[in-house]
Amino acid sequence: MKFSFAHNNLNVTDLDRSLKFYEQALGLTVERKKEAADGSFIIVFLTDGKTAHQLELTWLRDWEKDSYNLGDNEFHLALRVDDMDAAHAKHKEMECICYENPSMGIYFISDPDGYWIEIIPDKQ
Repeated sequence: MKFSFAHNNLNVTDLDRSLKFYEQALGLTVERKKEAADGSFIIVFLTDGKTAHQLELTWLRDWEKDSYNLGDNEFHLALRVDDMDAAHAKHKEMECICYENPSMGIYFISDPDGYWIEIIPDKQ
């Protein structure tokens, strides 16, 4: 028996804002979309165009809070980038860098809902 990653899910409060962020910050694009017949949810799967792994963004119509409880935010996504300096400059300009660890050569950005995304350089 073998398992392989399919996707990770993040619930978002403003789907359009999140889609814009993930496209601008990370170059992710919409692979497919599913809308409930009753309008109660929209699920959008994003792709990096390189790997089979996808990011699922879920918007829930009846979510009444302004944000999700992310706890201590110890979970995160991680994406590799081929040009760390250009990525860092872009994210600095977007003002979404939330933590940097220069000694490890990584940094984190935060999406509009407060989810952290680790940015790591491609293996040398």
